[in-house]
Amino acid sequence: MTTFPVPDPDVDLVLPCLNEAGALPWVLSRIPSGWRALVVDNGSTDGSAELARALGATVVREERRGFGAACHAGLTAATADIVCFCDCDGSLDPALLVPFVAEVRAGEADLVLGRRRPTERGAWPPHARAGNIALARMLRRRTGLRLHDLGPLRAARREALLGLGLTDRRSGYPLQMVVRAADAGWRVTEHDVPYLARTGVSKVTGTWRGTWQAVRDMRRVLAEPPVSDRASASTGVQVPSPAAAGDPALAPSRGGTAR
Repeated sequence: MTTFPVPDPDVDLVLPCLNEAGALPWVLSRIPSGWRALVVDNGSTDGSAELARALGATVVREERRGFGAACHAGLTAATADIVCFCDCDGSLDPALLVPFVAEVRAGEADLVLGRRRPTERGAWPPHARAGNIALARMLRRRTGLRLHDLGPLRAARREALLGLGLTDRRSGYPLQMVVRAADAGWRVTEHDVPYLARTGVSKVTGTWRGTWQAVRDMRRVLAEPPVSDRASASTGVQVPSPAAAGDPALAPSRGGTAR
């Protein structure tokens, strides 16, 4: 059995939730002691919100449908120094976030991501995995980060995340977080995590409509200009990067690492 370090109590875990009553008991039972679970109910009709509350989680309601809307509602409701994200469908173990938090807390990384590694047949449909590979390649071209996955298991500091000014409220939210973090010069790391077969049917990759919407949302995010260009467009003043300003010591590191 894997042994984890003692968790930091100053952590909020955001769990976007839409009809996940079947997975909630296991997911909430795996949250490290001392962490606060923020289950963001995104319009469930299966009693997920009531079940989560009965199991001791803090329930946040987000009426606007969309994965990004649920994630951001959880982020704005969080108060802890470090915020983590995890799907609420039983495909990922929240306990795996403990070393992610330790890495952020130690100042070794600004954003830590989990690279999903399927452990069961059918855990990750072939079309979804192929799309993720293509997306990771496009992300590398756009940002220079050498990442392999944009999985939902992640950890970062709350104030820094809020400072990214994330605007996507649908499937592009996780990608926009990474793109804007890269533009800001964050140190982004990636670690392998077991990926299990989810409980129920995916709202995104489980349907053609959901898959197409996700692709469209992510293409829009990748088409965003870097933050310096966005500032220039809105103010008319060019905002140089630290490297462009001639200070190599302040130049952001653009190479994410996979460990």
